Amino acid sequence: MKIQGEKEIIKIIKEDEWMMEILKAAKALKLPDWWICAGFVRSKIWDTIHGFENRTPLPDIDVIYFDCTNVEESIEKSLEKQLIEWMPNIPWSVKNQARMHVINNLPSYTSSVDGIANFPETATALGVKLDEEDKVLLTAPHGINDVTKLVIKPTPRFQTTKELVTKYEDRIRKKNWSSIWPMISVNNMRSD
Repeated sequence: MKIQGEKEIIKIIKEDEWMMEILKAAKALKLPDWWICAGFVRSKIWDTIHGFENRTPLPDIDVIYFDCTNVEESIEKSLEKQLIEWMPNIPWSVKNQARMHVINNLPSYTSSVDGIANFPETATALGVKLDEEDKVLLTAPHGINDVTKLVIKPTPRFQTTKELVTKYEDRIRKKNWSSIWPMISVNNMRSD
């Protein structure tokens, strides 16, 4: 199945009961500037395009938020614990984007969407959440073209230094997504 635009992505998520339950659980935390991002969205798109009948298992469900008033990792762990109590069979991961820039030695992020924009690859730089009326909202700071065309390439940030290029390439090798989704194509970076 082809996916042409953002409305189609929102539609396949809205029609997925499991995804909607996960989104409702994350919304119930009432976190500032929250999203569920990365593989949660990307894998659904790739599974749909590949025509998979069964969902590809996810190593984690990435719930992000932005709160620069409290960047203690212990807060994230207590939020994960709350989600696990509600939905124990889900591999929850909660991260405050107000502190995540330090992992890749980047400038501070200004919001969760800014954090998503600085993910390693464009096809993973996606997030979804529910608004006040439980409508699905999608953010795609680098657009949806790469994810819907099954192209893996680095975000602009991960093309800026040799260190970030290396992190991108190491991540792509480790993830080995083409063994799961054979139609994807991977753009490797320069070796200079």
